[in-house]
Amino acid sequence: MTTVLPAEKTGPAAVGVPIADRGVDAALEELYDEHYVRLVRLAVLLLGDVGRAEEAVQDSFVAIYKRMLRVDSADFAANAPAYLRQTVVNRSRSVLRHLKVVSQHPPVAASDEPGADHDLLSAVRRREVIDALAGLPRRQREVIALRYYLDLSEREIAETLRISPGAVKSHASRGAAALRATLSQLLEEQS
Repeated sequence: MTTVLPAEKTGPAAVGVPIADRGVDAALEELYDEHYVRLVRLAVLLLGDVGRAEEAVQDSFVAIYKRMLRVDSADFAANAPAYLRQTVVNRSRSVLRHLKVVSQHPPVAASDEPGADHDLLSAVRRREVIDALAGLPRRQREVIALRYYLDLSEREIAETLRISPGAVKSHASRGAAALRATLSQLLEEQS
């Protein structure tokens, strides 16, 4: 998007008339009307960006306004345009320094690493699963442990426990359903 700068305004400035006689706001308004466009053009040349240039010039006018409130002399009013130019140049330098630092230190993207509380939450979940497993009947607990902890097949579990493969299927199904129900209830209670 291209920003078009307004045409220069020209008008008589009350240079030499003490600020106290004109009022700080009126004096600043006169400075703004007379110098704003040229200062923005200067800042655009220094910064290469209209938005940043306008911001630097606005910041410069704020700075000079604060100074005008503290200093009330004809010398300052006569030197205000030079002070404004120098302020715009200094602010432009500051913006460029800031941009350089920002470009050298790009923001770090959020990693896929677990958060700081991951270990604690894992321990809590593990404890909940162990407690739920402990609540199962002995045979269901044994079948679930052999199936999901040791990753044994139904035939290997049947041989280990000396029960039929059909009994392994039955105990595994009932045990898994009971675990799901218990852990689901815990999740509902926590939320």
